[in-house]
Amino acid sequence: MSARLTPRPAAPTVRPARARRLRTAALSAGLATVLVAALSACGDGASASAGGSTLKWTSSYFPSHWDPVVSGSGAQFRELALVYASLTRTDEKGNAVPDLAESWEYNDKGDQITFHLRSGLKFSDGEPVDAQAVKAAVERAQKQKNSALFGDLTSIKSVTADGLDAVIDLTQVDYQIPQLLGQRVLQIASPKAAKSPTELDRNPVGAGPFVVTQLVPGTKAVLKKNPDYWDADNIHIDNVELTSAPDASTVVSGLQTGVYNFADIDPSQADAAKKAGLDVFVQPGFNASNLSLNINKAPFDDDRVVDAVRHAINRQEFVDKLTFGYGEATDQPFPKGYVAYDPKSADTYAYDPEKAKKLLAEAGHKSGDIKLDLVIPAEDPQAEIVQSQLAKVGITVTIKIDKNWATPFFAKNLTFSLYGTTGRDSAVQTLTAHFGPNGPLNLSSPYEPTGFEAAVAKVRQTPLDAPDYTEVLRSATRAGLESKALVFTYSSPNLIAKSKNISDLPKNPAHIDWTGVTISGGN
Repeated sequence: MSARLTPRPAAPTVRPARARRLRTAALSAGLATVLVAALSACGDGASASAGGSTLKWTSSYFPSHWDPVVSGSGAQFRELALVYASLTRTDEKGNAVPDLAESWEYNDKGDQITFHLRSGLKFSDGEPVDAQAVKAAVERAQKQKNSALFGDLTSIKSVTADGLDAVIDLTQVDYQIPQLLGQRVLQIASPKAAKSPTELDRNPVGAGPFVVTQLVPGTKAVLKKNPDYWDADNIHIDNVELTSAPDASTVVSGLQTGVYNFADIDPSQADAAKKAGLDVFVQPGFNASNLSLNINKAPFDDDRVVDAVRHAINRQEFVDKLTFGYGEATDQPFPKGYVAYDPKSADTYAYDPEKAKKLLAEAGHKSGDIKLDLVIPAEDPQAEIVQSQLAKVGITVTIKIDKNWATPFFAKNLTFSLYGTTGRDSAVQTLTAHFGPNGPLNLSSPYEPTGFEAAVAKVRQTPLDAPDYTEVLRSATRAGLESKALVFTYSSPNLIAKSKNISDLPKNPAHIDWTGVTISGGN
């Protein structure tokens, strides 16, 4: 899961019919340097700028790990998707569509799904892309000690490999699997390369649109187009130079001078990018920020204190001060308009500081009695807004920065923190991550709201194309929002600044898809 505090920033179609098979059409420097074995057509790993169209992408999410199992389903999956392909990917409507799998089908009961892989595919090390590779990827994600994905795969009991057919037996009826097993959760590496996860981390080997030819850990990756990618005809970029982004304030100047031609940017930089003659691409996303509360610790073990915090939060202030016109207030882990957003739950805890004061008084707290440490990994203007808003109702907040914040957060040892998620392609995965008893974003684990488990089970049991799917899903959101562990504040899309010679990208929510993208005029 992404640990970024400030997000930078759909009705699926799988049918569970007896013999009906979904066949959706495919979407038409120095000592640290590690040289990576490339395809024979890729030469000796020379700089990508040697010829052809080159994408010069500077990223705030430069991968700290190139093993997708370790990297997990956080925001860096977009960068890893240059190298790795998945069973499915997401289209502009948020639906799961074919990637390495050309089709899939459920059994009658809904507790088994078979993915049919494309024939003739291979990883960049020459190993075949087959069902055995899928089986190895799932089992590694479930069992590898440092896997960040095992919690996302609890519905999978086992995988049987039969040539190009990967048969997945489930622990429960779960029609979310095609949404789940996309680029975020199951980027598939060569089983041969993955036998040594440590080596894979340094030498990524996938079946995606590009192949790494040079890697400077934490700093730079050079890639070339993969001629064996299944949709190579629609990849028009020859080379990629991916670098770790410098300070946000210097990115726009780097784009102006041609050091980069593509970059994710803060909302604060959007106007400067436009004035510099750059395109600002607004990528839809599932981002949402929240206050995380631990109800297993005082003072949040008192429901009245939790409700007081809920009413003390002015969401619009976050929008006005942090999103520069690109965000919106939300009290849910989804932006408004998304299929899982529940209109019936809107403004359940509206901004009402006087009511917050009254609740604190009822709980026996005078102004100044409650003193909280808000622990975050780095300076964040969100924290100052929270500090100011809670001070207005008599709660004193001290901001404490701990660069190792993630350890106590995910161990559920903190009392009060902030979090921002980039969301998930499966709405159920987003819900369980926030509200489930083992959810990584549930600071109050093993607590879960009453009725949530049953509501989520019903969503899993509902085919994605069922007429009542949307209402069933929103009911699960409603049940999750009974949780006292999270107070949501605002959502914001992902913003990308690019040179005008890079054509528009598909607006696949939260994803960066290079299908059909061109770079005109050379570099």
